[in-house]
Amino acid sequence: MKVSVVIPCLNAEKTITVQLEALAHQQWSQAWEVIISDNGSTDSTLSVVEKYKMSIPNLRIVDASDRTGASHARNVGAKAAKGESLIFIDADDEVAPGWLAAMGEALSKYDFIAGHNDYNKLSNPWVVKCYQLENGTGVMENTYYLPFAGSGNLGIKRAIHEKLGGFDESLYQSEDVDYCWRASYVGTKLHYVPDAIAHIRLRDSLASIYRRSWDVGKGGILVYKKHRPLGMPQLVTWKTLLKTSVILTMQLLLLQIRDKESLGKWLISFAWRGGQFWGCIKYQYLPL
Repeated sequence: MKVSVVIPCLNAEKTITVQLEALAHQQWSQAWEVIISDNGSTDSTLSVVEKYKMSIPNLRIVDASDRTGASHARNVGAKAAKGESLIFIDADDEVAPGWLAAMGEALSKYDFIAGHNDYNKLSNPWVVKCYQLENGTGVMENTYYLPFAGSGNLGIKRAIHEKLGGFDESLYQSEDVDYCWRASYVGTKLHYVPDAIAHIRLRDSLASIYRRSWDVGKGGILVYKKHRPLGMPQLVTWKTLLKTSVILTMQLLLLQIRDKESLGKWLISFAWRGGQFWGCIKYQYLPL
């Protein structure tokens, strides 16, 4: 088996059909399999998956319900997988035609890869603009630290995954960032595969945007505490938290929030910084 596609899922009955249908139409000359790692679904997700066992070669379901979290589900799926390489995607997205072949061929050359994420097909336009993702994403370079990519379109050699110990199950946000950084620590470069396109679904309510941004901010403090001693630059300080609070307050007072899109952008910044502040308190980090 050359490649194992690992999909963590939890109550994905409304979206997983789109992803499975896309996988059923993938073509590649090498042997591959799909592992559905179920994190304890209570809806009809598994019944939906069962229907695709005839159209997707080597489709299997593994039980990952003993511990909550996508990281745990990915690790359980990876452990059950038979492929020389692992590819991680999500149950609520959709891989584009030619995605598997592009990722598979790239993994024959490189140890660690990330495809291109498109947000326009499955997401509301105003949400895409809120996140400023109109042009999609690939490998995030020239950021505040090392390159990284999202876990919804990520491939790695099994040996490297095992060397890293898999995804850190103690992290509930930005675990993919942590995973990529740890790969860099052991000398594994992350390569970009622009032809391997995955359509990513963004949540489209203001409440879900707020919750996600808050969780990213709060959970990011755990990642920061973990990597700061390993060389990560200073990211969160009281000055940055205070400065952002003043800017956001002024935007509100000056009535710069005029529509749903501007409100979404404001909520993203507000919730992210608020989550960071709460994370500093919760995880006892003093941002000096």
